[in-house]
Amino acid sequence: MTDAIDQATHRSAADAVARFIARADVLLGRFPAALVQLVLRFTVALPFWRSGLTKWDGFLELSDGAVFLFQEEFRLHILGSTYPFPFPTAVAFVAGCVEIVLPILLVLGLGTRFAALGLLVMTGVIQLTVPDGWATYHLPWAAMLLALVAYGAGKVSLDHWIGARRMKAAADRSGPA
Repeated sequence: MTDAIDQATHRSAADAVARFIARADVLLGRFPAALVQLVLRFTVALPFWRSGLTKWDGFLELSDGAVFLFQEEFRLHILGSTYPFPFPTAVAFVAGCVEIVLPILLVLGLGTRFAALGLLVMTGVIQLTVPDGWATYHLPWAAMLLALVAYGAGKVSLDHWIGARRMKAAADRSGPA
């Protein structure tokens, strides 16, 4: 008899836990995706933006430090060997531009998938340059950028606003249904 009571008690406790988890899952499922996408955009834009700021001394004027790093310090680590960057000043210029422009696009939510894809490629190049940073920086950046490539900017973005206006204009051109 006590075994039956113990089994019933364990079953009711397990049912209570299952109900709690189901309710929590429903509540968490109501969390707005647009907010998650907005946070992702800002979070991944920030380190690239900050890095981009260090590459410039003025408008389109590379800092001496950025040029030095790409000429003397940074190396591509490929298949166990290291190679200097080809055209290091040009690569520093492009990296500086990309690290300023693409984070701005991400924050605005404008061309988000393309901006995220560009930064994902840049993350791959950074990984080849600083191979020890994969767990701390590159892997989380890549995960956030992949999410933005796959799911887009979300509703709190210029992409969404432009898309809504284009759909409205198309509906207006097609006339009443």
